[in-house]
Amino acid sequence: MGFWYFLILFSGLFLVMNGLLGKKRLSLVLIGLLCISFSVFMFIPGSDEIISELFHLN
Repeated sequence: MGFWYFLILFSGLFLVMNGLLGKKRLSLVLIGLLCISFSVFMFIPGSDEIISELFHLN
């Protein structure tokens, strides 16, 4: 699962960089920041329990 979190992290970084350098600034930067924050959250220990409680996956 760590591979997918790294993939989301690097795609978020790519979107932020393209958003800062390109013309569609706000949308790419926001989507990139969402990807980065989600991947960092998923790297935190215990995040799987929070997600399972949120979606009732007991």
